[in-house]
Amino acid sequence: MAEQCKRHCLNQFERLLQEHHGEIAACILEPLVQGAAGIVTAPTGFLKGVRILCDRYDVLLILDEVATGFGRTGTLFACEQEGVEPDILCLAKGITGGYLPLAATLTTHKIYEAFLGKYEELKTFFHGHTYTGNPLACAVAIANLKIFEEEKTMERVQLRIGQLRELLQRFEDLPVVGEVRQCGMMAGIELIEQNVSHPIVLKARERGLILRPLGPVIVLMPPLCVSEAELSDICTIAYEAIREVTQGVC
Repeated sequence: MAEQCKRHCLNQFERLLQEHHGEIAACILEPLVQGAAGIVTAPTGFLKGVRILCDRYDVLLILDEVATGFGRTGTLFACEQEGVEPDILCLAKGITGGYLPLAATLTTHKIYEAFLGKYEELKTFFHGHTYTGNPLACAVAIANLKIFEEEKTMERVQLRIGQLRELLQRFEDLPVVGEVRQCGMMAGIELIEQNVSHPIVLKARERGLILRPLGPVIVLMPPLCVSEAELSDICTIAYEAIREVTQGVC
């Protein structure tokens, strides 16, 4: 099913590019998983296929790794998992570990050079705001990246990803759960009932766990520094909250 979905989506995308590539400047994509859509995961190879088609029709590929970057999917950047290099990479959130707001936009040399020239040529991309390059936020980001290196965050998080995968299996046995999706340390538990997510969140809060629902999807996005015991508690409380609230619903 996933392979058929990938082929269908890529075929649709190519038809769009064939007809309108002269009008399309870029394709913007959240790689591997759409977070705000309810942790909707892409089929393996889809991102790579999009990169190939963008190259074929001379369309820039912009990857939004604001949510998926800095280890959230199991690699430093999600696009690494399919060997894809975007033309523009958008970063934020995890760059500072969430302590201060900071964002960064990375581009290829080709794009950078397109805006490089003398002032009178008016090639410069005149964009910025008062607090661009805030030194405090940048210092926090540097400290956070040092922690990634010194504590071997990317190696340690693999254990938690495997643990989360095992802990999520029991959710599939709940009658109200339609699908469980996971990509690294991002998980979405989709419910077949539309009006139970809010009561579930309130029930979990009573037990000390703050959850975020996206419509009928209960989202689990624990921090990369979560311990084995903490992750077990998170999933146990979430499971019990869903079970108690939906008992007798289905």
